[in-house]
This record gives sequence, C-alpha cells and structure tokens, in this order.
Amino acid sequence: MLTDEEKSEIAEELAQAERREQACVEALLAVQKRRGWVSDENLAEIALLLGMTPAELDAVATFYSFVFRKPVGRHVITLCDSMVCWSLGLNPLYEHLKARMGITYGETTKDNRFTLLPASCMGACDRAPVMMIDNDLYGPVEPGAIEGILRKYT
Repeated sequence: MLTDEEKSEIAEELAQAERREQACVEALLAVQKRRGWVSDENLAEIALLLGMTPAELDAVATFYSFVFRKPVGRHVITLCDSMVCWSLGLNPLYEHLKARMGITYGETTKDNRFTLLPASCMGACDRAPVMMIDNDLYGPVEPGAIEGILRKYT
C-alpha cells in the first residue's frame, strides 16, 4: 500500500502535468526512491491514481532501465551498452565486473550490495565507456579503475 508521503509526491507531479500520463515516470520513481523498486501491487496503485491501466503503466516502467520492477541491491551499477561504449571498451569493463562480483546482467551480489544492469544509452558518448553507480556517472572507465570506484560504495 502506498504511503501518504508517496501519494502526496505523486499528487504534486500530477499537479504539474498537463495530462495525467505525463506524471507516470516521476510517480514510479517516487515510490522506488523509498522502496528500492516498484512491486506489482505498487504499480497497480500508481496506475489507479494516474487513471491508467496497470498494463499501460507497466509498459512504461519496463521501457525505462532506471525503473526497477524487481528488488535490486543497495547500489545499482549500470553499464552503457550503446555502440559507442561497446566500441570504446565496454566488453573488458563488463568482463572485469562480472569476474570481480560473480554476477552477470540482471543479478545481485550475494551480500545484496550491488546489482549489475545494462542501459541502452546514457547520453555520455563523449566519456565512453561509461557506467553509473546509483546516480553517479563515471567515464571513461577502464577495468583498472573499478576497484577505486567501488570502494566509495562500501
């Protein structure tokens, strides 16, 4: 069940939108900010507030790689897998993270500290290859720099 605080934040987003559907991403993120992800139950409640069907809202939620529809670790590592990042060294970066953490895309470390996810583009081609941890963007990143970056999130 959504909290009064979550409902209030969604109402604020709705007040700023010309159409109710325009508030859907921010509404999803408002719930995710407090819970870490958006459950089916939460999605259905948000859809009701927005005048959307759960299927319509789920289509939006699953389109955006920064809306999490299942539990994630305390920190989310997102690797940009665009053509630019791929051509400038994404694979060695991914292989290093995979070996270091023992997880692949979509998985969470056993200690629940990190989840590793791909993103189709982060809009930072000038810094490729890039990765984000939570809301912090890093780039260009080389495998040798990963340990220093990860230490910030322990």
